[in-house]
Amino acid sequence: QVQLVESGGGLVQAGDSLRLSCVVSGRTSINYNMAWFRQAPGKEREVVAGILWNPYYGDSVEGRFTISRDTAKHTVYLQMNSLKPEDTAISPCATSLPATRTATAYHSWGQGPQVTVSS
Repeated sequence: QVQLVESGGGLVQAGDSLRLSCVVSGRTSINYNMAWFRQAPGKEREVVAGILWNPYYGDSVEGRFTISRDTAKHTVYLQMNSLKPEDTAISPCATSLPATRTATAYHSWGQGPQVTVSS
């Protein structure tokens, strides 16, 4: 019912920036919460940033990342600045009805671009 297609991943040096985009299609409410997660090898999936009315961020990216939403384009963006090697992960976007940091509450997921940050 809902499809999410992300783009913008890549390989960068520490301190560089990337912007991820997530385009949502299908029958969905424009009021869905949208969030970005990251999945690093051997680690649990964790929220990076989300937005419904106000943005929220994971502690590890606060002050470095910015999430934004263009409702007309059905697109959510994640601007990632001052990237660190520990940001290296698969980075899917996802949708949920409420604003939440809990991964199990999200019902639709993209495949996730790979973000790789070298030191």
